[in-house]
Amino acid sequence: MIIVRCVKELREVLDHVSESIGFVPTMGALHSGHRSLIDSARRDNGYVVVSIYVNPTQFLAGEDLSQYPRREEADFKICELCGVDLLFYPETMYEKDEVSIKAPDGRGFILEGTSRPGHFDGMLTVVAKLLNAVRPTRAYFGKKDAQQLALITQMVNNLVMNVEIVAMETMREKDGLALSSRNVYLNEVQRSEALKLSSSLKEATKMVMQGNFKSSEIRYAMLGILEPLEVEYVAVVNRRFEAISEVVIGDTIVLVAARVGTTRLIDNVWM
Repeated sequence: MIIVRCVKELREVLDHVSESIGFVPTMGALHSGHRSLIDSARRDNGYVVVSIYVNPTQFLAGEDLSQYPRREEADFKICELCGVDLLFYPETMYEKDEVSIKAPDGRGFILEGTSRPGHFDGMLTVVAKLLNAVRPTRAYFGKKDAQQLALITQMVNNLVMNVEIVAMETMREKDGLALSSRNVYLNEVQRSEALKLSSSLKEATKMVMQGNFKSSEIRYAMLGILEPLEVEYVAVVNRRFEAISEVVIGDTIVLVAARVGTTRLIDNVWM
């Protein structure tokens, strides 16, 4: 596995790659969810690139940038074991004064955008820079960050970027907890409480399977299960992230964001 730490070195290597390139951008603290993305990239492509960069522009004031888990040695080993060909580990992706990308006024400033104003601007900017640096055939993202995935897909389409965005299913622990690098912040009691997120989504799925498609009733049932957590939102939207009054099978995402202690977690189910 080759490790490079700047865009110049990255291009010097990739300019000689003639095979299809699969790319998995990450912020490190790799877990089984990341491994599933890397495995898919390995299966679909001749050459695999992973990036690890904790992007400061998508953290807001008071968020956990300085505490965000960093496990360089373990991450490098995971990449090596997964058959990654090149690991891009830059110290920075920014200059002092440069162009940035602004999230769309619609779905860029609802749900996660309401809770974290400016987050998506920073996320889209760094993803655009990474995609332009790597120039992959395919880039892999998890469905757990559903709004992020939708905005990246829109950016790629709007900016006519020549890359296929591959959406991958959310990976979970055996008890249903969605895998997240932030799960390490949870103590034993909090981890048990965190299961309320996936439990609420299971209830939403059950209600739909029993023929109840009303968004208001689904939200009410979910909020009951989520008590006493500090819930930021429970939403039922279509794939365009427009609020809908009833679930439409094949075009609906049910999302939840809540704090467990001081740890903010998100989860969703696609219907």
